[in-house]
Amino acid sequence: MKKINQYCILMISLLVVSCNNPDKEKEQTSSMPIYEDIPYLQDYSIKYNWTQDQDISKVYMDRNGVIQVLSTDGLLRTHDGQFLYPGTLLKDKTYRPLTDKQISGLTLYENQFVYLDDKAVFSNAWAGSLYLSHNLPKAHILAAGSNFDFLISDGKSLQFLSKDKAPWEGAIDDRLLDIRYHADQKTFWILGAHSISSFDATTSTLKTTQQEQQLTALALQGDHLVIGTSNGYFELNPKTVTKVGPLQNKLPVTDITYIETIDDHLWFGSSEGAFKLRDDGKFDYYYGKRWLPNNHVKHISKGNDNSILILTDTGLGQIVFEEMTLFDKAEYYEKQVRDRHIRLGFNASLVDMDNGNIDTGRLSDSDNDGLWTTMYLAGEVFRYAVTQSDDALQNCRESMEAMERLFSINPVPGFPSRSFERSGYIEKLHDPDRWQHSNDPEWDWKSTTSSDEAIGHIFAYGVMAELMDNDLKDRAITLIDTLMSHIVRNDLYMVDYDGKPTTWGKWNPDYVNARPKMVGDRKINSSNIIGMLQTAYHFTGKEKYKEKAFDLMNNHGYLENLMWPMKDVAPAPDDADDWSKMLSESWNHSDDEMYFVGYWGLYNYAFNDTLKTKFKASILDHWEIERPEKEGAWNIMTALTGTSEFDLDEAVWYLKEHPMDMVSWDVKNSHRKDLDFIAPNFREQTTKEVLPPDERKIQRHNGNMFRLDKIGNDGGEEYSAGDIWLLPYWMGRYLGVISEPQPLD
Repeated sequence: MKKINQYCILMISLLVVSCNNPDKEKEQTSSMPIYEDIPYLQDYSIKYNWTQDQDISKVYMDRNGVIQVLSTDGLLRTHDGQFLYPGTLLKDKTYRPLTDKQISGLTLYENQFVYLDDKAVFSNAWAGSLYLSHNLPKAHILAAGSNFDFLISDGKSLQFLSKDKAPWEGAIDDRLLDIRYHADQKTFWILGAHSISSFDATTSTLKTTQQEQQLTALALQGDHLVIGTSNGYFELNPKTVTKVGPLQNKLPVTDITYIETIDDHLWFGSSEGAFKLRDDGKFDYYYGKRWLPNNHVKHISKGNDNSILILTDTGLGQIVFEEMTLFDKAEYYEKQVRDRHIRLGFNASLVDMDNGNIDTGRLSDSDNDGLWTTMYLAGEVFRYAVTQSDDALQNCRESMEAMERLFSINPVPGFPSRSFERSGYIEKLHDPDRWQHSNDPEWDWKSTTSSDEAIGHIFAYGVMAELMDNDLKDRAITLIDTLMSHIVRNDLYMVDYDGKPTTWGKWNPDYVNARPKMVGDRKINSSNIIGMLQTAYHFTGKEKYKEKAFDLMNNHGYLENLMWPMKDVAPAPDDADDWSKMLSESWNHSDDEMYFVGYWGLYNYAFNDTLKTKFKASILDHWEIERPEKEGAWNIMTALTGTSEFDLDEAVWYLKEHPMDMVSWDVKNSHRKDLDFIAPNFREQTTKEVLPPDERKIQRHNGNMFRLDKIGNDGGEEYSAGDIWLLPYWMGRYLGVISEPQPLD
């Protein structure tokens, strides 16, 4: 969205190593695209809050990098403030004489601050020599021209001030809102609530043209005037003061409060955030506390460091554009995870935060501690395989210790707990009813483990066993065998402490084939268990796994189940059982996650080439229906099949567009007028095109990427990048479809 797409896709030949037989290298060659990781512009926000009663109206940055904000009580300046750590706006006491003046206007001239008070236009620049007296004591609108020319207004009257030209005074029968200067025309343009006027600074000529609409904002772009209204904007030809084209209201928000032209792009302020018009006619939308202290935008200006200053009624959002590569972003996220998202080796979320303050949060347990951690663990294994990083290896060891303890902390042989925590906190933990006491009085463990965790375990251990050449390889194989022995021994169920199968840990044909063919659980459970059994056989060589897999495929229809076309996944028929109906009320995005992490074992460890070809077709069929989501992980994971078409450009788009700020701020998009909405549907796709990740809620890969709003618990949680971003990035690096960082030529 808000980044410069400075990447190229190079077509080169890659040698794809077969995971089916470690001794058989270079099994197939395919032409695959490669993203060259050159620097691009990554945006993030530094916020400065304002909690006082005084109104704030203007913000500028001068040539020295100083930011000043105009308030009804004088000048303010920024204090502290960095990414994720908001600063504040404080009374500017830097220059004592200014604190005694009734400053009502602020602008820049030659990149220096110029002020307006009840007596004069003046500045501290140019050795303080600029001082032009006026006789509009209530003047508050100020615009700078050329050669130290200025036009001011009190909302009704106008006064022209200049160092070397004769002064001029006049008035317009309208409520004046803003003044802009067009340097090429040497003309000041004056916006009224219902009029557009021009003042020729050379001839001191004032002309006024009445307008029908209620006008709210004015900007200059090239040879046109851009006029904002409460229902969009339109353009005027300044020579004829006539409209150029129709009213534009296919916008994120039509209630325009401010317009500014920055680097030939139009930036709009509104009552619900800010947005920029891109070259492709679409918009970059900055809404909510991810970007701004408040959504009501008062003023927009450009910083001399290429940042964008967006002033709201409760503070300033400074949108910073920093040059970085995907590798640079990965290094930031690696630190984010290790700094505040590791709980006992698990990849965890930070919750109970106070309004986005990451230093106030606590690490939380989760139903899916095993799944989120295995996805992070697999990413770190890929990172180690690519870089041989000692840090990545140590991260793998620490997370692997947590995964091993999931098996040993409960009394059920081969059963992985959902999580564990020190005893005495069950009532305070997530889902307290699922927690059980262990034999160690110091620790409790979480039961009812689901199929989500199981497939995550096998995925991560398969990656580790494949790519590690140290003790972690053997430990991973041990856990593969431990979990799969439990499942096979218990007739393809995961059996809990109470001797009963867990709600979701069921791969037995009696359960799977009880679902109608169009119900997703029939397909996903078949796909997952075959991939899990193949992985177990590949690394242990135990025939029981191979025999069970072929029994399921040949005698129970599991191959047919997993090959069921994705386009035919649908709601259960009216005569189906209630459980099947519940399972198929809408598209299950958690199933998508389970499918794709399971594809590592399904494709790489296929028992023979015939099956491998079928499995590839099934994966590509799934990828095809997922394409509208532009999901980074799904596109990268599809590349493991060696296909040359897997939407690498969309995967890179996902990685670039993902916000650096992973706090769960409220977002809202359902009100937007620039989106093409579609009719309600089974997949719960709301718009024709998916929004960029930094305009959506923060979510894991198991969420609906077309969800438009998230309201509630604003700033109360920070997600970990371990599973959300680092997994697809490092898998892309390992598969060779994302290059190492490259210098920008």
